[in-house]
Amino acid sequence: MPEANDCDTKHKPNAIPGPVEVMPDVQASRDRRHIAIDKVGVKNVTYPIILETPEGGRQHTIATIDMYVSLPHHQKGTHMSRFLEVLNENAEGVTPARIPAITREIRDRLDAETAHLKLDFTYFINKRAPVTRSPGLMDYRVAFECSSNAHDDFIMQVTAPATSLCPCSKEISRFGAHNQRCLITARVRFEGTLWIEDMARILEDAASTEVFSVLKRPDEKFVTEDAFEHPKFVEDIVRDLALALDADDRILWYEIDSENFESIHNHNAYATITRDKREG
Repeated sequence: MPEANDCDTKHKPNAIPGPVEVMPDVQASRDRRHIAIDKVGVKNVTYPIILETPEGGRQHTIATIDMYVSLPHHQKGTHMSRFLEVLNENAEGVTPARIPAITREIRDRLDAETAHLKLDFTYFINKRAPVTRSPGLMDYRVAFECSSNAHDDFIMQVTAPATSLCPCSKEISRFGAHNQRCLITARVRFEGTLWIEDMARILEDAASTEVFSVLKRPDEKFVTEDAFEHPKFVEDIVRDLALALDADDRILWYEIDSENFESIHNHNAYATITRDKREG
């Protein structure tokens, strides 16, 4: 009978590893069709991110992340695992300040001419009711988009829910006017510091009135009358928003839209404006 420790030794792996198997790199092989691909990569990666707040705090949220690179005509495929390697090297939390550097790292790691990174997430703002000042968390949809080639290009997108009241309905009706909830969105290129809270305020100011998560009866009276006093078509919303962004020196370029969810029609009203202020 062998000793117990002899059996243990017998089943231990050899201390000297054998030769490492060399595996073919199929993705790096040449493709005979000679067709370049604009974007190839991974979509819908769920990942934690950290955002600073104007008050000096931090907000943790979960983002849906898309990562792509351009692929030259001669290369068969990209190395998908490298996208996640770059992301996981930032496991302590992706921050907005790090996004251009992460995009450049994706470009360099995959030896690509251009890389793209997009993060889509929910951001919460503590918003008090207009009269009673009752606190409540309002959720906003936010996206950060970055591309990197010869230079970095960063776009912030914020969508805010709001209320619009129809000027035509108010004018022709003996009692009241129909209103609807709307979603107002701005995609902006900017310089300097632009908080998500700044963009949310600009978007909400363009509507007939704001929406809140908590409203007591005095607050409900206020927002109802506020909307009635500021009737706006969807066209009015995007035009007023354009004026506000034109007056903000931080904004270099914008693409804005409003979608109004009609309450008396079975369709939505929509308007959009795009302008590059750098072109004068």
